[in-house]
Amino acid sequence: MDRSHDLAVAPAVRAVYGPQDLSSAPAFAGGFINFGHWARIPLDRPLTAEDRVRSQRDLYRHLFGALDGADARAVEVGCGLGVGAALALEEFGFAAVTGLDIHPEQLERARRANAGLLARAPERLGFAHGAAERMPFEDGRFDRLYSVEAAQHFRDLTAFAREAARVLRPGGRLAVTSFFLPAGAEDAGGELAARLESFASGLDVAHPLGTLLDALGGAGLTGVRAESIGDHVWPGLDRFLAGIDLPVQWPRNFLPAYRDGLLDYYVVTADRPTPDRPDDDTWPSRPPTPHRPGRRRMAGPPTDA
Repeated sequence: MDRSHDLAVAPAVRAVYGPQDLSSAPAFAGGFINFGHWARIPLDRPLTAEDRVRSQRDLYRHLFGALDGADARAVEVGCGLGVGAALALEEFGFAAVTGLDIHPEQLERARRANAGLLARAPERLGFAHGAAERMPFEDGRFDRLYSVEAAQHFRDLTAFAREAARVLRPGGRLAVTSFFLPAGAEDAGGELAARLESFASGLDVAHPLGTLLDALGGAGLTGVRAESIGDHVWPGLDRFLAGIDLPVQWPRNFLPAYRDGLLDYYVVTADRPTPDRPDDDTWPSRPPTPHRPGRRRMAGPPTDA
């Protein structure tokens, strides 16, 4: 079923990932387009572009550690330039990865960035055009689904959760990492828009963490958990931004927003349950209550179309 036609994209999102090409900005060196995981990078010295690239790779590594994707067929939702998909294959032993993105320009860039790998192993890497809320894949196609710093752009987390559950096979696993409003700050969208242009412009959506957790549970996924990793994201990012020539200064407001309890960064995991009996393909009608951290931080072959 083709679910990729007539995909609606918010104007700010289309501009940033289309003609503006966010991956070319110095703040996102290396093409990964994420804020990074800085736990293994010393912050008591000047930070380099190499540190920035490593931080972005390490965010993927941290997520993959929660995913156990060895020999799995996976889809990355919001794959961008596909460099994270390549990391999954080359460093973590995924059997195959399909990168899904709503932006045709990003998919063109991804194919160029991964031309060598696509030529060597076309059965292991592919790219597809589609939205998180309407994935162009058959039911139960993937063992693993993951998304890195893309969910803040999703307009409908309930639709994303439903689609994620649909394309995962029974026994499959999901992992999402991005920034959300923590418990107790569900109404902080206006304050975030006043501090951060990405929220004011509509590029980012002020999703409460609980909205995603409830959506995943409501879609029939189980073992829904959220881990706060803000301490390993925001201070390092701000330290790096302080050392480069930023054309605007509002990105420096992410760290204060985190410290004020308005925003946090999470890794969210969930599983599609295996039916109790071979002939039972139903899911639990009342999934268990998702685990929620407190408001503040806890210390076939891939498609190519």
